[in-house]
Amino acid sequence: MVNLGTQFANFIELKDITVKSNSRTILSIPHAIIPADRITACIGPNGAGKTTFLKLLAGLIKPDTGSVAYSFNAKTALVLHHTPMVKASAKANLGLVSDADTTITTEDIDRVIEQVGLSDLASSPAHKLSAGERQKLCLGRAILQKPNLVLLDEPTANLDPKTTEQVEEMIRQFGPQGANVIFSSHQLAQVQRLADHIIFIDQSEIKEKGPVGPFFSNPQSQAAKRYLHQELIAD
Repeated sequence: MVNLGTQFANFIELKDITVKSNSRTILSIPHAIIPADRITACIGPNGAGKTTFLKLLAGLIKPDTGSVAYSFNAKTALVLHHTPMVKASAKANLGLVSDADTTITTEDIDRVIEQVGLSDLASSPAHKLSAGERQKLCLGRAILQKPNLVLLDEPTANLDPKTTEQVEEMIRQFGPQGANVIFSSHQLAQVQRLADHIIFIDQSEIKEKGPVGPFFSNPQSQAAKRYLHQELIAD
């Protein structure tokens, strides 16, 4: 058997994975090699299992069966679609990650809050920030953790076009900072702008995966063809 992992510098191997909730199967993945050396997009219908997939890769949940193995020493940062803020300033919320990593300094926090464009709002209550500002704050938390793999759940959902563009640029900048990205999205144009690789999940299973270009120009599975047709009509 060909070792599919050899085509990726870093990868994650999933074997015999099942994740269940109340006897319902959320994920069922007999075997998959997931690239972790580029920007990878995870797409699929609502309820397909994308958020669970990201939580699994982050180690936030454990599978009911099977194993998740990294080919590298992974340090992940997960940013979920709905991340709560404590009733404190934006800067204080950003600095919460220093509770888990005491090497993070005040200077680091100041540098990152400027990097994500929130210096003028550092003293503002975090829970009163706009959706886009809160998302930038969450990405700032991820930057502070110095991960080598960033996992993002719908990072630009409900954001205006200008803020979406800013967040997308932040996602691109993770690479030069030494981290690669796996993100979920329903925005197919965004996936084509950002991603190198696709993972298509439907009905709890990975139905197709591979480079972005061939996936969009010539999907191999009927499920992917149906999904792309429906989404493109919706757009």
